[in-house]
Amino acid sequence: MAEVLAAVRKCLTGFPAEARELHVLECVPYLNVPPSPLKFFREWICPNRPCIIRNAFSHWPALHKWTFSYFRKVVGSKEVSVAVTPSGYADAVYEDKFVMPEERLMPFGSFLDILEKKVKLPGVFYVQKQCSNLMAEFSELVGDVEPHISWMSEALGKKPDAVNFWLGEATAVTSLHKDHYENLYCVISGEKQFLLHPPSDRPFIPYEFYQPATYHMSEDGTFQVVDEKGAEKVPWIPLDPLNPDYIKYPDYAQAKALQCTVKAGEMLYLPSLWFHHVQQSHGCIAVNFWYDMEYDIKYTYFQLLDSLTQALTHS
Repeated sequence: MAEVLAAVRKCLTGFPAEARELHVLECVPYLNVPPSPLKFFREWICPNRPCIIRNAFSHWPALHKWTFSYFRKVVGSKEVSVAVTPSGYADAVYEDKFVMPEERLMPFGSFLDILEKKVKLPGVFYVQKQCSNLMAEFSELVGDVEPHISWMSEALGKKPDAVNFWLGEATAVTSLHKDHYENLYCVISGEKQFLLHPPSDRPFIPYEFYQPATYHMSEDGTFQVVDEKGAEKVPWIPLDPLNPDYIKYPDYAQAKALQCTVKAGEMLYLPSLWFHHVQQSHGCIAVNFWYDMEYDIKYTYFQLLDSLTQALTHS
């Protein structure tokens, strides 16, 4: 049995290097214009490769209209959902728990006061609610963008499952994770820094199961971590790729991340199942489109890779 496990481990640890040689690019390439739907499907979606696309939404009014003063005029008094955390890490492992942000309803204008440092409150604030929050909470802004990306919708034969609006402080960070979506991430102003791992790096990326919990701010301004009672444990990545603990997670030293900066007016195509960690400039404004992935043989192969990695980790 030990010999079999050693052979499987050798195959798994060699797989990411082979995938990089045959498939994964050394850096995220740029396209100066969006390709045709067929070309994009053949060259980027099917190979599951990321790219940054310029001039993909240069016709959007949002690029010149979306300022804080415009937001105050159009949405200012409306209550919206804001994620609040003590450190900027929402949906992340903290003290051996998977901790979600406190979700606070507040007038959008009050949130903008915090971003502009007119008001100082405890915590880090980030408009990051998904589930198509652009349509649900910021409908006044929908006419400044598009409800879908036409060439992507044609390439996939479907409309996006969600269109999300993002705005927050520079200290708001998205922890390393993956999504089951083909993601088009459009930066309207500021910039986003992405650290990416292809799905083939899964053998080097640790996962554990954690008790889910939520931050709650007390009257004195301190944050408490409150368990979600009765909830099932959540699988999540405990590692911080910006400061990895190689003693605790030695296999991660063999992973090879791609890093890219997506600037205002640029769109990142982030393929399904790619691991990503995200930082941003202060007050960065972005919109992203989530298209559900195809649960085809690619997904099945990844599930096999994931299952084998978990089995070896706990053997």
